[in-house]
Amino acid sequence: MKIIAMSIFVDNQDKAQQFYTEKLGFKTKHNIEIGGGFRWVTVTENDSNNPVEIVLEPNESPIAKNYQEGLYQAGIPVTMFGVDNLEKEHANLVEKGITFHTEPKEVEGVKYAIFDDTCGNLIQIVEQ
Repeated sequence: MKIIAMSIFVDNQDKAQQFYTEKLGFKTKHNIEIGGGFRWVTVTENDSNNPVEIVLEPNESPIAKNYQEGLYQAGIPVTMFGVDNLEKEHANLVEKGITFHTEPKEVEGVKYAIFDDTCGNLIQIVEQ
């Protein structure tokens, strides 16, 4: 068994696709109309052998919307991405206009920061 995809609920697929590709540097793998005004939109790491896709899934279900809003209000990141150099990545993202919920910190040898993805989620970046 292997991980092939993970979902992140978003409040706007177009905005999410733009943010994850233009701001975070991922690339679009799928962008397929599935009806009802929704699309199967996935992004992957750019220039990587990692095949895992992030599904930018609409939060149209009340359950998904409550889950997303609950995590955000509690300050809990929906997922985390690894980085090689937290300070460098933080500066790069700030330069791109990304708002940080938690500025870089170090706890027990792990450096992390949390930013807002503009689509209803907090994302944690971690340097181990």
